[in-house]
Amino acid sequence: MNKSIGKEISERLKKFNQQLESMESLEELPKILTVRKVKLNLRPQTFTPEGVKSIREKLRVSQAVLAEFLGVSPSTVQDWEQGKNPPNGPSNRIFEEMERDIESWSKRLRELSAVTAESE
Repeated sequence: MNKSIGKEISERLKKFNQQLESMESLEELPKILTVRKVKLNLRPQTFTPEGVKSIREKLRVSQAVLAEFLGVSPSTVQDWEQGKNPPNGPSNRIFEEMERDIESWSKRLRELSAVTAESE
């Protein structure tokens, strides 16, 4: 007969609790617990005005279309491309992802454009 997942978790937690209670000091903790510290660099790259324009041109869209897709105003995209105001973190992340797979993003933009054109 198979144990339920809940019963299995409960039994493992009881065993873990017993091991913790039997420890004489915290120095013994690594013997029963694997502790890792993972350091991630998740900061998106910062895009220059030329970088933003390059991505937009590779997508073959206007500033207005890119702005609508990103949910920002056309003047925001214009400011990015003119260097008046750099893109912020989330926008940089999206540009980074676009740069990694420009064809998929271009295809997605075309799909959305086709849906919009048909529904109007």
